[in-house]
Amino acid sequence: MYGRSDIDAYLTMLNSVSGVTIMKLFLAQHGQAYAKDVDPERPLTDRGKQDVARLAGFLAKAGVRVERVIHSGKLRAVQTAECLADAIAPGVILEESGLINPNDNPKAFDWQSESWDRDTLVVGHLPFMSRLVSHLVIGDENRPVSAFQPGSIVCLELNEGPRWLVAWMIRPQLLKQGHE
Repeated sequence: MYGRSDIDAYLTMLNSVSGVTIMKLFLAQHGQAYAKDVDPERPLTDRGKQDVARLAGFLAKAGVRVERVIHSGKLRAVQTAECLADAIAPGVILEESGLINPNDNPKAFDWQSESWDRDTLVVGHLPFMSRLVSHLVIGDENRPVSAFQPGSIVCLELNEGPRWLVAWMIRPQLLKQGHE
């Protein structure tokens, strides 16, 4: 069990900045969704909704705020993006991108990075999200550097190098009820 001081220390760490950060990129995999054979639209399951709601509450309490929210347009990503945006991007209009589907090439999405000038949340799917983290951090989308699960989020910081660094990652099991 974690005490209140442990959680406060973790929240402080999430907000700390090492060096000069130009922007933060929050990359989230959608919450747990129904299998295609159960529901072809693949909405979030009750567990998926609960995991994402706990994550949203945790991020809000940690002071995370973004000015841009991008999702793939698939229902499970839209539901996840809406829940997270309510907590960390109130009033921000969600954007749909056709470049962040499960098997899309992360290099195609990265071309937009030239215009990235504000903290951004991107909600998508595997294997794309994992490949995007690898592409941005080490320049090789085929070498995994993150272990996403449904409802996970990675925070990358762009420093003045310019270089993307992994600041932190949260998976749903870290936010079990009573620990957030």
